[in-house]
Amino acid sequence: MQNKKLSDHYFTKGELLLFFSSVVLILVSFLLFDRKNLIMLAASLIGAASLIYSAKGNFIGPLLMIIFSVLYGIISYSYSYYGEMITYLGMTAPMSVSALISWLKNPYNGNIAEVSVNRLKKMERIFAAFLTAGVTVLFYFILRALHTANLLPSTLSVATSFLAVYLTFRRSPYYALSYAANDMILIILWVLAARTDSGYWSVAVCFMMFLANDIYGFINWSRMRRRQFSEINIEIQKNHERTDDPDNRL
Repeated sequence: MQNKKLSDHYFTKGELLLFFSSVVLILVSFLLFDRKNLIMLAASLIGAASLIYSAKGNFIGPLLMIIFSVLYGIISYSYSYYGEMITYLGMTAPMSVSALISWLKNPYNGNIAEVSVNRLKKMERIFAAFLTAGVTVLFYFILRALHTANLLPSTLSVATSFLAVYLTFRRSPYYALSYAANDMILIILWVLAARTDSGYWSVAVCFMMFLANDIYGFINWSRMRRRQFSEINIEIQKNHERTDDPDNRL
């Protein structure tokens, strides 16, 4: 595997603007609504870094997501969002480990800073949909038994989280759309939590920032997919031309 270092221009100006805007938003919301819970601040900042690297297809993204999952699981436990706790500690964190291994094993053209984008076949898409539905039904009864706060949105969060981590592992651009759907549900969950404890507004703002980053992640992965597939097709065409060249047959 060819290990290529990040260049000084690895991130575009737009990506840097998105990242630093996210950091500023996180810090401002923390100072306005919390000022006490440093674990929330740490989780939000690590999450922001994870998303910008994931949007580039860089293995550092899922690596940081493992850390974020542990911190977020602790935060969720503090408000009895057991679905979030179980999802992130029992599913997102282990699946992020699998995604990290998958991304490291599948660099694009040996470039460790960019994963090779995958295109899922129809049968796997159907399999992912049925698997997600099964996990959703199972977790609904588990969360109900645990008397989870805001049961229905918590269950939907499990569904979108599971699909997101599965697609991340499979290197599909649609992982980002699944996370965006999850972000919208989590915004609702933490806004509801903030009605009883204003400190949770900082978590709600964090996921508003995550939503913007995940939308960008899908846009950038779509660009990566088009570019990679185009370069692969060009290389295949060149190989055909070399094979058909009479001089190469001698």
